[in-house]
Amino acid sequence: MTTARSQTWFDHIKRVERSVWFQSFIISIIIIAALTVGAKTYPLPYSAELVINYLDSFITVFFLLEISLRFITHENKARFFKDPWNIFDTVIVIGSLVPISNTDMVLVARLLRVLRVLRLVSIIPDLRMLITALMKAIPKMGYIALLMFILFYIFGAAGSIFFGHVNNDLWGDIAISMLTLFRIATFEDWTDVMYETMEVYPLSWVYYVIFIFLTAFIFLNMMVGVVLEVMSRETMIEEQQSQEDHHEALVNQIAQLQEQVQALSDKLDRK
Repeated sequence: MTTARSQTWFDHIKRVERSVWFQSFIISIIIIAALTVGAKTYPLPYSAELVINYLDSFITVFFLLEISLRFITHENKARFFKDPWNIFDTVIVIGSLVPISNTDMVLVARLLRVLRVLRLVSIIPDLRMLITALMKAIPKMGYIALLMFILFYIFGAAGSIFFGHVNNDLWGDIAISMLTLFRIATFEDWTDVMYETMEVYPLSWVYYVIFIFLTAFIFLNMMVGVVLEVMSRETMIEEQQSQEDHHEALVNQIAQLQEQVQALSDKLDRK
């Protein structure tokens, strides 16, 4: 009887923890936590600062209770910390327990309180999917970044050789030239740089056009294409997993109904 009652309470807690209204309440608390962090960057009267400190303490305790509740309702306790998002939330919550004043780690404590805003990512599934897709796209993006570095290096060396005497501040050596090329790639007053070299080399516009075409129109679009490809694949995997979970839930419901029908049939037979 006690075991059945405990199981009933456990199921009730699990339903509450996974309910839409509870998740929405958590999101609201995270937003309030972000607002309190932002408010502390302004000069505030003592009364307002006191209220914010009490509110910060309440938020810290709430997050501790929420992560504890999530751990309690998790089906497999051993696998709880195998999820990177659970580890991230736990680190943020434990770090928030560090007192924010009168300690040598005051800056770390404040930083962890700022990072509490990132818990929105772990709470909202769509944001979680975006971050997961971005992390999986990083290896392929790394190869594209390597190609871009090679391109910057070649054009930087050429720019230093040809334009070094035009403007030593922009083309003095290969490091400065690569920094100038980054400025050009971001379209930050790049025409001023081009017109300056065109006064000495009228055909130097070819150098800039080729560089911008390769970086802005090819490599950056390749970056976007890699991210979109990974996001599409992750969306398909998530939809497939959702269908499998739905199918498994239906199978379990059918099995439970069959057990109930069999139990009723056995009772009728005994009567």
